[in-house]
Amino acid sequence: MASNKKTQINGHALKPESLMMGYGYNPQLSEGSIKCPNFQTSTFVFQSAEQGKDFFNIVSGRKPLPEGQQAGLVYSRFNNPTLEIAENRIAVWDEAEDCVVTGSGMSAISTMLMTFAEPGDVIVYSEPIYGGTDTLVNVILKKMAIQAVGFLSSDGQKGLKQALDTASSLGRVAVVMLETPDNPTNHLIDIAATRDQIDALTTKQDKAPILAVDNTMLGPLWQTPLAHGADLCLYSLTKYVGGHSDLLGGSCSGSKALISQVRKVRNSIGTTMDTHTAWLILRSLETLKIRMQAATLGAEKVIAFLAQHPKVTRIDYPGLLKPDEADYAIYQKQCQGAGSTFSFEVSGGESAAFSVLNSLQLIKLAVSLGGTESLAQHPAAMTHSGVPKARREQIGVTEGLIRLSIGIEEPDDLIADLQQALA
Repeated sequence: MASNKKTQINGHALKPESLMMGYGYNPQLSEGSIKCPNFQTSTFVFQSAEQGKDFFNIVSGRKPLPEGQQAGLVYSRFNNPTLEIAENRIAVWDEAEDCVVTGSGMSAISTMLMTFAEPGDVIVYSEPIYGGTDTLVNVILKKMAIQAVGFLSSDGQKGLKQALDTASSLGRVAVVMLETPDNPTNHLIDIAATRDQIDALTTKQDKAPILAVDNTMLGPLWQTPLAHGADLCLYSLTKYVGGHSDLLGGSCSGSKALISQVRKVRNSIGTTMDTHTAWLILRSLETLKIRMQAATLGAEKVIAFLAQHPKVTRIDYPGLLKPDEADYAIYQKQCQGAGSTFSFEVSGGESAAFSVLNSLQLIKLAVSLGGTESLAQHPAAMTHSGVPKARREQIGVTEGLIRLSIGIEEPDDLIADLQQALA
């Protein structure tokens, strides 16, 4: 009995938010349970030794998967029904052929980079970028003879061109890694224009670089990188997709050809997601759209208050872009919304920022983003503290910068909290 992968009714295409309720799951295979169970098992029983041999040959890549069939279940580090259904549904949101889920956002990024970058290769990445990614490409992978060249997202395609030229002089460019909007300053990078530059570079080296986009800040509701030319779309599922600050997870979506390579590395090094987390992801995907919409509306109201406050000297938020700003055209063609995570700067540096953070009563002082509750943190002292101070200042991560992730509380209550904290 096949799983439910119907995407239309009499020619009417079903929207992702509708497909999150049942796509990839057949209740008749699970005693009629309306919700997908958590298949909490480490291993699966074979019907015969011959079947076990065949399943292993397929899951290891030694034998191609027959057209129209799913790989047989072997061991939960390789595959598991709960994980596969979560992967199917994330792929729907990303308009992707396939997806793999991992134990965290960083494990998704590290697994992807280990798949496509080899000793002697170079990774080009946008700055600022998540602190963990920065450490990975500039410290960890450097030990493996993989070099990294960064460019400021605020420098746009000119900065990218310079970075690609520098990287090409050092070795083969294996991956171009973008974070757009960037974290925490919300600059945008034109994915389609980046694709054009990568295609031009491909004529000068033996393999085409992979264009990977960390879509955590806006996706999957407000931005679809694959539709603009990205090869891979990555998430920290911990954030908006998980949405409840109660799990760690990551994912990587793209074509079947690329994802099969990522899956092989994931299965080998063991960065696979656990089944309970996958089950929680399925729960969260059902409310993803309404959560992200509500949080974005709340953020817009909070920002309107902050924009009028005399102690606030700067706000980094795509929704505030003006037509004469470089990022405005990118936002208009690439994004469907501005999200609910933004940064604002207060005059007075670290001491002033810490005073605000220590005075908050409703908004929680914690890192992460995308949960139902609103969170505030100090990037220079927390998420980006591993980035050298000179580089932090260059990329706009100042001592007075505070990052806010707006949840689904009543916006007027959040404004009251910020008003007293800024007093």
